[in-house]
Amino acid sequence: MSRDRIREGRLSGERGGNVAAYLSSMEADRRIGRADIMVDIAHLIMLNMKDIIDRDSASLLMKELLKLYEDGIPEEAFDDAYEDVHAGKEAYLIREIGAESGGRLHIGRSRNDEVATCLRIRLREDIVAVLNGLLHLREELLELADEHINSIMPGFTHLQHAQPTTLAHHLLSYVQAFTRDFDRFRDTYRRVNICPLGSAAFASTGYPIDRKLTANLLGFGGIAGNSMDAVSSRDFALETLSAAAVAMTTASRLSEELVIWSSAFVRFAELDDIHSSTSSIMPQKKNPDTAEIMRGKCGTATGALVSALMIVKGLPMSYNRDLQELSSHLWQGMDAARESVSLLGEMIGSATFNTKRMAEEADRGFSTATELADIMVREHGLPFRTAHNIVGRAVRSGSITLESLEEAAMETEGICLKDLGLTGETVKNALDPVTGILARNVEGGPAPEAVTEQIRVENIRCDRDRRWVSEIDSSISSSERILIEKAKELV
Repeated sequence: MSRDRIREGRLSGERGGNVAAYLSSMEADRRIGRADIMVDIAHLIMLNMKDIIDRDSASLLMKELLKLYEDGIPEEAFDDAYEDVHAGKEAYLIREIGAESGGRLHIGRSRNDEVATCLRIRLREDIVAVLNGLLHLREELLELADEHINSIMPGFTHLQHAQPTTLAHHLLSYVQAFTRDFDRFRDTYRRVNICPLGSAAFASTGYPIDRKLTANLLGFGGIAGNSMDAVSSRDFALETLSAAAVAMTTASRLSEELVIWSSAFVRFAELDDIHSSTSSIMPQKKNPDTAEIMRGKCGTATGALVSALMIVKGLPMSYNRDLQELSSHLWQGMDAARESVSLLGEMIGSATFNTKRMAEEADRGFSTATELADIMVREHGLPFRTAHNIVGRAVRSGSITLESLEEAAMETEGICLKDLGLTGETVKNALDPVTGILARNVEGGPAPEAVTEQIRVENIRCDRDRRWVSEIDSSISSSERILIEKAKELV
């Protein structure tokens, strides 16, 4: 039977299977297994360099750790007889090379700082994956926007026809939103990339360790300043889950629009067959299942955040075992975000858009009425509220013509629009969707010139952000390569 060497000193008796399974964190620990080996390697290098552990023991330990790094942690270390993979791995090392050498690896540290460090190592990798997914998504949206600068469509408020816009302008609204999501993850990364290793249980250690050395070996940007905060805080996880939940809310909104747009009622878009499914009974069906699942994944990410907040909120300072329960929610939320933003880029990039159908709907529901009111203000000197009331009264009559406007103007304001120079040709031009779009050439507006500038600016931002992510990714890879080179030197 597997022996939990951590328990046997202070505690007696064998746990029943139900208790062992209840306390076990093994499923969540699989996520950080590789990070745990890296932490072991960095810690061992430091212990040897500080003469805290002798060269022979360090060499024996490092040989085994490098095997685990190359081959992975053996399944036996994930036995529920151990509370976690850290205990299982330590038992494995002692069994392989004996307690004299294998029992020395844990000098100067606790599982508390070990776990916190592993979480941060794995989490920063997941953040980089989400950042890359968001970059690809933004680039796909920008490419589509560039193709549809002149593709007129209706804009909506309250799901009612509001004002004409363009497909490019609509897509760029999501570029802005996903760029903010990117920025949130980038800001979060800086706080995740802090090393708690060396904080031990919470009060650090009496051994002459070098925390900055292990932090550098593991590619961290710095060390956690207070040992108690280092092991007990999980706000880095809460912040990351918050960024994930917000990003998934943005993804859910776009998914919802794709579901609506692909319906037979609207017919603005069609998703690729890869991202669709059919019915088990209705052979004609093509359902937007990927978009629908993505809406559901938003609930998964948000639920993970709320669960994590509730786990942390009542904990006194220093480590509490409740934090073990947070890890599974962290990985669940990050999986939802990482997988979704990647698939959303593929889904939007492979979709086709029915621009003819969009144009047909662009002036429905009197959606050009605002431009008519604006023209009456700009060119004929009416107060806006007066023009608004006149046009609104004409809409109520069921048509917007020079005649209906004249009637409305006399009823509401007692004025004659013809006397102010309003003509039937002016009304006709104002009600053309193109007129309103071209008039809105302000910064951020839907006019082609304004949209072209938005695309240019956002492409520059994407290039800048991609360079930053590439540098971060390269830094992580370089640190790991140097870590393993130093490990091999010790062997």
